[in-house]
Amino acid sequence: MAAAQAKQPFQLPDFYIPWPARLNANLEGARTHSKAWAREMGILDSKDGTPEIWTEKKFDAMDYALLCSYTHPEAPGPELDLITDWYVWVFYFDDHFLDLYKVTKDQVGAKKYLDRLPLFMPVDLSPTPEPTNPVERGLIDLWNRTVPSKSIEWRRRFFQSTKALLEESTWELSNITESRVSNPIEYIEMRRKVGGAPWSADLVEHAVFVEVPDRIAASRPMLVLKDTFSDAVHLRNDLFSYEREILHEGELSNCVLVIEKFLDVDTQRAANLTNDILTSRLHQFENTALAELPPLFEEFALDPVERASVLTYIRGLQDWQSGGHEWHMRSSRYMNRDAGGSGGGWTLPLGPTGLGASSARLHLSPDALGLKRFKSFTHVPFLHVGPVKQPKFYMPYTTTQSPHLDSARKNSKAWARQMGMLDVLPGVPGGYIWDDHRFDVADVALCGALINPGATGPELDLTASWLVWGTYADDYFPMLYGNSRNMAGAKLFNARLSAFMPDDPSTLSEVPTNPVERGLADLWARTAGGLSTNARNLFRKAIQDMTESWLWELANLMQNRIPDPVDYVEMRRKTFGSDLTMSLSRLAHGDAIPAEIFHTRPVRGLENSAADYACLTNDIFSYQKEIEFEGELNNGVLVVQRFLDLDKQGAVEVVNNLMAARMQQFEHIVAKELPVLVEDYKLDSQAREKLNKYVEKLQQWMAGVLRWHQAVDRYKEFELLNSRKPERLIGKPTGRGTSAARIAALFGAHRPG
Repeated sequence: MAAAQAKQPFQLPDFYIPWPARLNANLEGARTHSKAWAREMGILDSKDGTPEIWTEKKFDAMDYALLCSYTHPEAPGPELDLITDWYVWVFYFDDHFLDLYKVTKDQVGAKKYLDRLPLFMPVDLSPTPEPTNPVERGLIDLWNRTVPSKSIEWRRRFFQSTKALLEESTWELSNITESRVSNPIEYIEMRRKVGGAPWSADLVEHAVFVEVPDRIAASRPMLVLKDTFSDAVHLRNDLFSYEREILHEGELSNCVLVIEKFLDVDTQRAANLTNDILTSRLHQFENTALAELPPLFEEFALDPVERASVLTYIRGLQDWQSGGHEWHMRSSRYMNRDAGGSGGGWTLPLGPTGLGASSARLHLSPDALGLKRFKSFTHVPFLHVGPVKQPKFYMPYTTTQSPHLDSARKNSKAWARQMGMLDVLPGVPGGYIWDDHRFDVADVALCGALINPGATGPELDLTASWLVWGTYADDYFPMLYGNSRNMAGAKLFNARLSAFMPDDPSTLSEVPTNPVERGLADLWARTAGGLSTNARNLFRKAIQDMTESWLWELANLMQNRIPDPVDYVEMRRKTFGSDLTMSLSRLAHGDAIPAEIFHTRPVRGLENSAADYACLTNDIFSYQKEIEFEGELNNGVLVVQRFLDLDKQGAVEVVNNLMAARMQQFEHIVAKELPVLVEDYKLDSQAREKLNKYVEKLQQWMAGVLRWHQAVDRYKEFELLNSRKPERLIGKPTGRGTSAARIAALFGAHRPG
């Protein structure tokens, strides 16, 4: 046993398994059925010339019926048979694609193969082409056995998750072809798509005979539950499959490898950190279920049956987590030679043994008991941290400064005064949010002038006014609701903002009651009136997403909870206003570009990389301001510092390395992926020019955001000491100073008619 273990690249860590695994009584029937079905489809004993992917011996050893019996312990026999057939098919697809296209690096053949598969998943059950291989044959059989009993809304969700699972395989293939290991943020994002767990989550609804009500399916709590479930499933698989994928198959898509390369650590340390991320995602799942679901139920007035359906679905996801772990510990497909425990955790000598027992054993390590969750709740606000030594930022792009800056400074300040943003407000400590000095120090007009140097005078005035509004609102919100921990008031404040963004600005009937509402009503009328219906809806949603995300920051503050790293990155794009930025850039440059281009992986990768670079830039510059002077805890440097147990400067270096990695990903997409996208969509010269201009705007945005942070005094210690209020506020919940960078980005690209 010792010799066998010595050959493993690392020892399995102690896994956090909060729910017991259970075994479905219909296991043997599923085993018999799935093998017969595999033969019928040609997955085993193929007669149509398909290369042999699995032998019967290999099929039996992998034991997908055992996987499904663990992950769906309450499914009746016929349902378990159906679910097992789906997993036989999806694992066969994975290995089939590996042998035929990944090993051979045949990207052209892979695309042709993948392009056909959606034809075998008609949402409306219309006729399909004749299948030509076991993958196509199995897919149409399973589709016709699965979707007729479900609503059209569920079918659409399941179609999208299955399509993503299939199509995003080309991302893994591209990385193998280029010998490229992705960065951690990219990896988590893409693994979620290519790994298939969102697809598994949809199948859970089918297996437990419920549907998540469509009106809440896209809400933050439900998406986070699915995403955390998916990430935990994938990261667990990465730990068990590292030996097979990295050492034997030449794969590069594995989180252990990604962490090894990014942090330059040994394999064991990378495996332990991967398990830490997995554990953190499970903690996020639990926090979302306990803290975010009850308000969601009330907000959408779910009836008792709907609430029960959601809770049944969540129980199904929990069963999948614990059951999936149990199967990984036993399947021949994975590295599990220490499968007697959960990876080396100390267990009671008289604990239960046998099938289904590992989750019931008592592991007393801090990791296995989930004690690491408490690190997230132990932050002490207003700690003295001192100034941050700025690292050497990687910035390959440049920008210039608009010649209309002085005029924009003057006009935006006059507008702010007109809106009441420089007035004394009742109930605010010190009497005001901003005075003239604070307005001048922020110098948000400079940000607009840097991110859109080609703007005309009126265009820059509008940009600067939006920047002023966003920055002021970002300071107003925590001052009014963070200090008092007033979530009810914060939700009411956020809900009212939509009233000032009507389809027809001339029909505004609500009376503004504060400078934020007054400024939004004015800017919306000046900006949205000439937009198309679709463009106006996108614009409105971008603003709503940004302001609603401040509620998430407030919730973290009220719990004194440093966010989970993955949740932080994904929500930071919203708190930073990145969606707003992208929507405005699209309005300016997207009229000649097919709308579907903006939903493709390369363009979304560009936008998210740019957003992350800008968000993390602000986190480094604002660290002292937020942590020491504002009692903040929603900051990327602090998140990294606490997660990796680093000092301040060590965390800054990691964040800077993440910024550089995202920038390098941006460059890679521009050089390698956009040319392929242009050819695939056969864009004409006008569309290509517009797309290139859009990319240039994102480049100017990133360069301008960095230069603005370097230029202004807003984050410097002498200014922080000079402007400190006499009353120390407790826990202001947003990352103040972010809106200048975030909204600027896109208004710089917007050219109103």
